[in-house]
Amino acid sequence: MTTLLGQETNSISGSVLNERIKTPIIDAIVHIEGTAFKSKTDELGRFQLEIPLKSDAILNISAVDFITQRIPITPADDQLDLGIIYLESDITLEQTDNLITLTDSELVDDGISAVSIGFLQATRDVFLNRAAFDFGQAFFRVRGYDSQNGQVLINGIPMNKFFDGRPQWNNWGGLNDVTRNQEFTNGLSASEYTFGGILGNTNIDTRPSGLRAGTRLSSSFSNRTYAGRLMATYNSGLKENGLAYTISSSRRWATEGYIKGTSYDAYSLFGALEYHLDTRNAISLTGILASNRRGRSSAITEEIFELAGKRYNPYWGNQNGEIRNSRERKIAEPFVLLNHYYESNKFRLNTGISYQFGTNARGRLGYYNGPNPDPTYYRYLPSFYVNSPIGANFISANLAKEGFLENPQINWPKLYTGNTTEMATYVLYNDTTDDKQLVFNSIGNLKINDKFKMDFGATYRILTSDNYAQIQDLLSADFHTDIDPFSDTENDVNGTLNKGEGDVFNYHYRMDANLFEAFAQFKFNHKKWNAFLAGSYNSIGYQREGLFLNERFPENSLGKSDEVKFANYGIKGGFDYKITGRHWVTVHSGYLTRPPVLQNVFINPRENNETVPDILNETISTIDLNYFLRLPKLTGRLTGFYTRFQNITDINFFFVDAGVGSDFVQEVTTELDQLHMGVELGLEYQISSDVKLTAVASIGKHLYANNPLVSINFDTAGAEEDLINPEGSVNLGPADIKDHKLAQGPQQAYALGIEYRAPKYWWIAATTNYLTNNYANISKITRTQSFFFDPETGQPFPEATEENVNKLLAQSPLDSFYLLNMVGGKSWLKKGKYISVFLSINNLFDTVFRTGGYEQSRNGNFGQLQQDNLSGTPSFAPKYWYGYGRTYFLNLAFSF
Repeated sequence: MTTLLGQETNSISGSVLNERIKTPIIDAIVHIEGTAFKSKTDELGRFQLEIPLKSDAILNISAVDFITQRIPITPADDQLDLGIIYLESDITLEQTDNLITLTDSELVDDGISAVSIGFLQATRDVFLNRAAFDFGQAFFRVRGYDSQNGQVLINGIPMNKFFDGRPQWNNWGGLNDVTRNQEFTNGLSASEYTFGGILGNTNIDTRPSGLRAGTRLSSSFSNRTYAGRLMATYNSGLKENGLAYTISSSRRWATEGYIKGTSYDAYSLFGALEYHLDTRNAISLTGILASNRRGRSSAITEEIFELAGKRYNPYWGNQNGEIRNSRERKIAEPFVLLNHYYESNKFRLNTGISYQFGTNARGRLGYYNGPNPDPTYYRYLPSFYVNSPIGANFISANLAKEGFLENPQINWPKLYTGNTTEMATYVLYNDTTDDKQLVFNSIGNLKINDKFKMDFGATYRILTSDNYAQIQDLLSADFHTDIDPFSDTENDVNGTLNKGEGDVFNYHYRMDANLFEAFAQFKFNHKKWNAFLAGSYNSIGYQREGLFLNERFPENSLGKSDEVKFANYGIKGGFDYKITGRHWVTVHSGYLTRPPVLQNVFINPRENNETVPDILNETISTIDLNYFLRLPKLTGRLTGFYTRFQNITDINFFFVDAGVGSDFVQEVTTELDQLHMGVELGLEYQISSDVKLTAVASIGKHLYANNPLVSINFDTAGAEEDLINPEGSVNLGPADIKDHKLAQGPQQAYALGIEYRAPKYWWIAATTNYLTNNYANISKITRTQSFFFDPETGQPFPEATEENVNKLLAQSPLDSFYLLNMVGGKSWLKKGKYISVFLSINNLFDTVFRTGGYEQSRNGNFGQLQQDNLSGTPSFAPKYWYGYGRTYFLNLAFSF
């Protein structure tokens, strides 16, 4: 125990060195836990802290790629030189590469792209660490939050998308070596870079001066999203002439990932140049290109699961002996960042500009006046014959089963045969988005005095987004006739009727968006307590410009819409009270409004300019209370949180047989409220210098908090007798969903872990996890009043009593499950060169579990849904995503 005398001000100094090679560690962060007092080591690894210390405390010393040191101190002397403090290289850093493969998993399908584990790779908080590395494989969401509630910045420039508010991790995927230098703030905590979101904020610093100098080569092998990876990185370090640069590249590939038919092909390139003009000014230029092409997969019903297993994927088939996926996703959105940094003892300023462009394309197999090529189409499955309204036909059902098992995948040769005429019946095309975005950003940090600090910043973003369908392959046909097969109307009245490969067809429109936002934050530090208060303001505008004249919407499909504008603000604050140097409590609270994301403003942007009527800003009210424990061997955090989202707008697309009629509709949900509350606990106990125990628990309650309004929109180009109504929309009134559970991943999660770290630089760890209270997403339209009505008579179904309806629509949790994960590694230092091996095995016992799912909305009236469920194997049953079974990730690295 190191001691200090209780004087008005105490001085703590020392030097931080690399334990293995005895060189200084630059920019290591030295701080007193539970306070705002911190310092950084200089080029010689030295630091000095001037602080008022009145009670026992823990000195925390951390640096990128090193194990954190915690040194207990007690008041005894006003001057203390700790001498040399050695930090050991953190050989567990390869675990972040493991996390990246899990983050890749969440991007395989849009329906599961909203989880937030990618935010958490930089945190040392034991609870968040478990949420990322262990709960993440089950698509657990911290506090049940969507990832749009967190913000990702690169060199201070925000990276979240206008379209859905979420960061696109693929934009810098495969560049783990140069994106390790991250600073994460949890929840509502104060960030020096942004007002941020309520989930937290991550700033990725790509400056070469902040990365370890030298060369790193690595190779990985896995059976998850990709099978192999090669990566090479070189960092020059900061030269005497003030210049530093970094280059990095990687290649990832798989003929097939864990899910059948999910090919993977990606490469990434990175270059950064930094020049220090003098001791206070520096500029950096960063360029990133991450190209990713992968085969997507689908959620499946239990019927399909029983027939084909959890790895089944209907989107692919064999062609000439090779896997061909009909739903490939291709992303290549390179960007360039230019930053100027000014830093003095009192003031820091980071001013940046970025430009991003590129393509996000999603493949799809279209069919026109021909049989559906999807092998899981409901008419091809046994349940179609078992659930027939004229009586079950078990002979036909058995034939359908045999036919599916013999041909469970897309039959590509058959599609070519079906296209023998000049006009295509089957077309492979891409839904494509071409974005161009320019961002201006400036962030300032001012130290007014030892007690007061101020952070402020402003951002301006401009987006132009072209959206269109483009023919990729006519599958041996000569042309495609661009006519909607259901209404026999033209999609592009002013264009060519017959389209060839490479042509734009079906829809074409442009979205423009612009955003200005600013924030200011004041922080006050006292001996016993700290506080901060932050405010933000933003204004945003959205506008659609139709580039096709659509015959179904001749009045509002071509040309520009009115600009939709929103103005919003936010305020948040926090208060920390230090009971002692080892016990403290914090409280954070916030109230903010925000605009709906771009995808939820225009009802049917592919075809017309119509927006959601009287659309509202969303509001968020949130509070959390935290207790921190920092003993020499035991550390922990206990948090309680409460958050309410109000006035959410949501748009979905599907075909429905509703009580008011049948059509392909856009379902618009407005004034939707959600409630998130719960408790988080994370404990870490250092039994010895070699052995550590961890315990984590998350107990949440995430549910719908009101009955929102639902309406449906549809085109009116068909025969009048086939229309739901001639107006093109129906207000269905409130959906009875209050107190139903949200589909936000497991709402309860528990973990126990043990880690052994040997003196000879090898380590092994195991974690057992229990996850429960997970729910599939409910259908809202089936919980409106239209569900009770017979579309044939317009009268309520006699059997649609409250008891029968509640039984039919009851929400049941998905299965609870246990997962055992193991990780381990070893490193060697040979003649100044590091060699490391890392291995992780997830779901060691190959547990079968569902990560999420959704109810299908096809059966939108009581009679049809009841009939479909009589056999116990409905044709339009809920669809589920299944988690990976036993998987591994092996990484070999060589650094010098």
